[in-house]
Amino acid sequence: MNYLPIYLDLRDARVCLVGAGVPLHAKLHHLLKTPAQLVVYTAQADRELVALACDGRIALHAGLPDDDALQRSRLVYLAGAALPAQRGLRARCTRLGVLCNTVDDAAASDFVSPAIVDRAPVVVAIGSEGAAPTLVRHLKSRIEKLLGPETAALARLAGALRPVVRSTLAPAARRRFWARLFAHDGARLLRDQGAEQARRLLHDALRRDGAAVMFAARGRVSLVGAGPGDPELLTERARARLEQADVVLIDGLVDRRILDLARRDARIVDVGKRAGLPSPAQRSINERLIREARAGLQVVRLKSGDPMVFGRADEELDALVAAGVDYEVVPGITAAAAAAARIGASLTRRGRNSALAIVSGHDTRGYAEQDWRRLARAGAVAAIYMGVRAAHFVQGRLLLHGAHANTPVTIVEAVGQAGERVQACTLATLTSTLRRHAPSGPAVILLGLHPRDAAAVTTASLPDAVAV
Repeated sequence: MNYLPIYLDLRDARVCLVGAGVPLHAKLHHLLKTPAQLVVYTAQADRELVALACDGRIALHAGLPDDDALQRSRLVYLAGAALPAQRGLRARCTRLGVLCNTVDDAAASDFVSPAIVDRAPVVVAIGSEGAAPTLVRHLKSRIEKLLGPETAALARLAGALRPVVRSTLAPAARRRFWARLFAHDGARLLRDQGAEQARRLLHDALRRDGAAVMFAARGRVSLVGAGPGDPELLTERARARLEQADVVLIDGLVDRRILDLARRDARIVDVGKRAGLPSPAQRSINERLIREARAGLQVVRLKSGDPMVFGRADEELDALVAAGVDYEVVPGITAAAAAAARIGASLTRRGRNSALAIVSGHDTRGYAEQDWRRLARAGAVAAIYMGVRAAHFVQGRLLLHGAHANTPVTIVEAVGQAGERVQACTLATLTSTLRRHAPSGPAVILLGLHPRDAAAVTTASLPDAVAV
């Protein structure tokens, strides 16, 4: 390790920036978040710099700083200044003993500025000693996703509680308290009570109960959409709920890679319904959701796709509301949207269709009847869920109501998963195509759409090419 990471206190400190253009503004963007007195020397005072100076956020000067200005500075940044001027300023800083950073030139710098993930008071600095800046940007992006927006509030809460924790708890009890606070109880309390109320509740409980303090656990059920299967297509909120969950109730189509994102100690309960096989009754699922939440647990009801599309969400929400259980719905990418993206064909298109039908091939009574005349119109587009077993019925009804035999159809199987396959056909060849390729995974049938190009049609998924 050639560079020692440090956090420098910039309160009442003067920081000097010399230069112009993008390099100057990039450094200024981060330094404006600090309490430092910022002094900018530039030959190109653009509108943004003038506005910052008028607002009193920076002091703006033309030309170059003299030795006195440099010596009064805690740090000096050379950002986009002309090369001869940079060399001269660098030499003067060395002579005066002032720490100097030349942007994008580690060899001409006393220190380097790392990439920063700012969740103040939590600040993460990432550097590669100049060896791999692209890797640093990649790591920064991943850490930003890991440290959600609640991180800052949680850190401030911990800071406010430190004095009372130290005065009321023994060392071992302190460790247990902080472990619970940071594991998920703190985030839950902040979400339910707000920052100030959470601080007051915990402060008063610590003063009153000491080591016996318990978090105000309030159970909640989150109906979370797992999307089509690819973990990268999850929303940030869905990831956060999985990380906070005490128990996760999953349906039978949830990709196992999604479950790897849950807390290690979370209970995973499979309550999926499978055609022709014994499955938990919806009533028993509802009762379990209520029971777990009333026990003060954070419950995730994880459904493939979007929970509000053929996910029986209303039945579960009705039960939760009747029981007085808190709930939220976290949307996911539904199969129709994922399949359309996979084949590069829009679900709606100007001049072709201004409406989209999302229908089920069958329901609790058997094959599902639809407005077949409307679906049979030229240019109509429909996404048919659970349509493989009902394909012959759907095909017959559409042809009977006037659909053209050459209407384009695309079958997308296991979209976003390892076994993904795409088959293009027509309405006339739909059932024969299904017999020939026999989908074994969940499939959505896109009526009225074909892949944008033939390369999108696959019989088995292949690994994505990696560009280096």
